Amino acid sequence: MSLDLYDDRRLTSEAVGGPDKWKLEVDGTPMTLSNLDRVLYQESGFRKRDLIDYYAAVAPVLLPHLRDRPVTMRRFPDGTSEPGFWEKHCPDYRPDWVETATVSSDSRGGSIEYCLINNLPTLIWMANLASIELHVPLARVETPTVPDSVVFDLDPGSPAGILNCAEIALLINETFERQGLRSFAKISGSKGIQVYLPLNSPDIDFERTGAFAHSLARGFESELPDQVVSRMTRSLRKGKVLIDWSQNSRHKTTVAVYSMRATPSPSVSFPVSWQLLERSLDNDDRSLLACTPDAAIDSLSSGDHPFQPVLETQQKLPG
Repeated sequence: MSLDLYDDRRLTSEAVGGPDKWKLEVDGTPMTLSNLDRVLYQESGFRKRDLIDYYAAVAPVLLPHLRDRPVTMRRFPDGTSEPGFWEKHCPDYRPDWVETATVSSDSRGGSIEYCLINNLPTLIWMANLASIELHVPLARVETPTVPDSVVFDLDPGSPAGILNCAEIALLINETFERQGLRSFAKISGSKGIQVYLPLNSPDIDFERTGAFAHSLARGFESELPDQVVSRMTRSLRKGKVLIDWSQNSRHKTTVAVYSMRATPSPSVSFPVSWQLLERSLDNDDRSLLACTPDAAIDSLSSGDHPFQPVLETQQKLPG
């Protein structure tokens, strides 16, 4: 077994306790992996070892987007053909080197101890739990009321699809460009697109970003009533793109960039350029807005970090 990394770290392993368990050392941290040949995606034969290999490969670009954010895992121990489950509480059986953060939970009237995926060993441990999807909030644990971005989650209502989302994403970006702001897009890895407006300012809170996002969504709904809806009511969404502004809350999470998705075939939530969105529309080609794990790794092998500006660009909300 080998797990390839794009930096100079290497993982060493040996079989222990039979073929279903492997003793591993990751950056000096010992761990045991199990059931590596278990198929997680039936259609493609994608196994748990492939999931671990993928997350190890993208770790250099993924970890900065997870750092110090409470992670909600979506786990599929029996593969995506079986019902998975959401896990907020960091498992009690976690190794002592897994960092955690206790976060208050208004809905539960208490607190939740979340996992923090701040390093490669924890990322590999998480993948070994068959945590296919990683979802994170817009704020870090030390500043839970301060989002570092505004996110617009574009979700198509059938028969609308991802190309309709691309059209609305481009219009949102044009709106920001006119105000001298930079925004960035990623495909969700499922059927939609998410647009991020980075702020990275301590002088902001969710009350302001939520109100801003809601206002923009309602404005688009008013201007494009046949294409856009800002309300969650399912009966209103047929053939339209929902601009889900409600993600801008300290109690909500969004699938992390570079996270895999529990779709029928392996897919990844991956950054897309505005030029690629335009090309997909010009060619009426939705295949340009899909990304497999292999395609993600190939794209990142050049050393580019296309979503890094979301963590670094400092801007102020308009108005």
